[in-house]
Amino acid sequence: MPSEKRQFGDMGEERAVKFLEQKGYCVLDRNYRLKWGEIDIVAAKTSLLLGKIKEIIFVEVKAIDGFGSDGDLSLAAQNVHWRKQQRLIRAAKTYLAQKKISPEIPWRIDVMLVVFNPASGLAKIEHLENAVWGK
Repeated sequence: MPSEKRQFGDMGEERAVKFLEQKGYCVLDRNYRLKWGEIDIVAAKTSLLLGKIKEIIFVEVKAIDGFGSDGDLSLAAQNVHWRKQQRLIRAAKTYLAQKKISPEIPWRIDVMLVVFNPASGLAKIEHLENAVWGK
């Protein structure tokens, strides 16, 4: 049985997936794991007319408890430190190579901050696009 922390993180990821789908993203993969890291969500923006992928988005989700307090999103964002960013970049490049995705398709790494209250089911979500640089 998953730990409480893992269950809480999973709830945050579920909210993030719903948020992305409402914004028109198509979720391609979840919890892509490698020895050196994990990507929580892999999503894509597609061209409605052509049905082709326009952009790949790798998403790191940070879920924190604190909706009743200030729900300081900056604290969650600080958890995506330099070393974590390097692992995300490496994992994203590995994903693209393993899935044989054309190098012509642009990609980015985003961070989604979810301040979540599991008791009430309410969540505040902030989507930080291009949050990781240095690809």
